[in-house]
Amino acid sequence: MGFLVQNGHPSDSRDEAATLSERQAMVLRTVVGAFVGEAGPIGSPTLAKLLPEPLSSASIRSTLAELTRQGLVRKPHPSAGSVPTDRGLRVFVDRLLDPQKLAEVERREIAGGFELPVGDGLMHEASRALSEHTHQLGFVLPPRLGRIVLRHLSLVRLTTDRVLVVLITRSGVAHRRVIRDDGWGDQVELERAATLLNERIVGHSLTEMRALFVEEAQRTRQRAAAAADAAERAVRIGAQALDIDGEHDLVVATRLALLDPGHAADPELIRELLEAVETQDRLVGLLDQVLDSDGVRVSFGFESDTTGLERCAIVTAPYGDPSAPLGLLGVLGPNHMNYGRVIPLVEFLSRMVSERLAA
Repeated sequence: MGFLVQNGHPSDSRDEAATLSERQAMVLRTVVGAFVGEAGPIGSPTLAKLLPEPLSSASIRSTLAELTRQGLVRKPHPSAGSVPTDRGLRVFVDRLLDPQKLAEVERREIAGGFELPVGDGLMHEASRALSEHTHQLGFVLPPRLGRIVLRHLSLVRLTTDRVLVVLITRSGVAHRRVIRDDGWGDQVELERAATLLNERIVGHSLTEMRALFVEEAQRTRQRAAAAADAAERAVRIGAQALDIDGEHDLVVATRLALLDPGHAADPELIRELLEAVETQDRLVGLLDQVLDSDGVRVSFGFESDTTGLERCAIVTAPYGDPSAPLGLLGVLGPNHMNYGRVIPLVEFLSRMVSERLAA
C-alpha cells in the first residue's frame, strides 16, 4: 500500500531531510518515535536502547547536537532529554515515516461496519471507526453540496412560506432542507417547477446548476412576461433550493477517544481538542483549505493561523471522485499521535467511504 503524505511546506521538509545523514535520520526517527509513545523527552541512555543500530554514547551526543543545531530537536530544559521541534516533526512525517500496514483482520473488521445503506449512517460509521481504531477524535466533513452531482430534485409545500427541498445525489443519498418561499404557487405549481428543474440538473453539480440558473434568470427577463413567468419562478426557487452557504457541520460519532489514557495526563490539551470540535468554525475553515489535496495530508496546528490548535495535528484524506472530492475524513489529536498507525487507517477509511458512495 502506498501513501502520499502532503503538507503545506513540501520543499522545506524535503530539503531538510536531504541534508540528513543516515545516522542523523536514524536518531531523529527514534527521538520522534519515543515522543509519540511517551509525549515526553527521551534521554541518551534510553535512546541508545531504542536505536535499531548500536551507537556509542559519544556518537549519540554528537548526533543530537547536530540535530539541535539544525533546529530538529531540542531540550525542554537543560537537564531533560530531547524532543522533536515543530520542524523536526514535519521532517519526520514527510520524509522519515514508514507507515504500518493494516492487518487483514482489522481491514475486514472495519469493512464489516460499512455493510449498511448509504446516508447519514455511512458518515457516522466512518467517524466511529476512525475514533475506535486510532484512539483520537475521528470526524467526517460531510459532502460539500456544491460538489455533489445530482440525479433528482423534489419540492414539497410545507406552509405558505416554507418549502421542503429533497435533493437526490447520483449515488442515491438524499439531502433534505427547508427554504423560505414568498408563498407563490401551490403544490401543483411546485411540481411543475420541479419538472422544469429536473430537466436540467441530471449529471450536474449544485455549483454548476446555480451558475446556470443565474444565466437563465437573466434570459427569461428578456422574454415576453407570460412566457417567462413559469420558467423564471422555477429558476428562482431552484436557486434558493441550491443555496449551499453555511453548511459546515462535522460528523463526530464519539468523543470517548479523549478518555484514552494517553490523553489523561494533559487536561488542557483535552480542553483544546473539545473546544475545536464543539465550536467547529475554525476547524472547518482549516479543513476547507485542504479539501482539494490528494491522498493523506498531515496538518499541524503550529503551521496554521488557527489559534487553539498549536499542539494538535490533523490527519485527513478526501473521499469521493479523486478529481473532485466530496468531503474529508480524518482524525484530530495531539501532535504526538502515532502517525505510522493513523495514516494508513485514515487512508483505508477514505477508500471505504469512496467505494461505498460509488456503489
